[in-house]
Amino acid sequence: MRHILKALMIAPALAVAAPGLAADGLTPSVTLFKNPQCGCCEQYAEYLQSNGYEVKVIPTHDLPLIKQRQTIPSELQGCHTTLIGGYAVEGHVPVASMERLLTDRPDIHGIALPGMPAGSPGMGGAKTEAFTIYALTKKGRPSVSSVE
Repeated sequence: MRHILKALMIAPALAVAAPGLAADGLTPSVTLFKNPQCGCCEQYAEYLQSNGYEVKVIPTHDLPLIKQRQTIPSELQGCHTTLIGGYAVEGHVPVASMERLLTDRPDIHGIALPGMPAGSPGMGGAKTEAFTIYALTKKGRPSVSSVE
């Protein structure tokens, strides 16, 4: 629990330290919080690693607390929460959306792909519909960020 709280406390500092990382060609490190028994989260971490990200996976039974502290609305929650470059990334978000987030640096808290959609990175099956990626505003009101 102590290492989880420490990671959550440094997240705001990352927002200050991370601007321009993606634009400078440097890939920021990723911290992925997941349920210890979740296999698709491991596959998502492997997907991020195969796209050049250094990923620290933290298995935890405290995901509800982490999601609450990252102000992820319940209707947008996925099976894992990722912290990267000062942002929260919820669920199986494609790398292209993460890279756009890190390059554009919008004034939001993060992005989310709710649930566990088939065909999304780390999930099996074929993609059956477009993925709606939501922007997590700092006031907690989500809006559509992109459709992939």
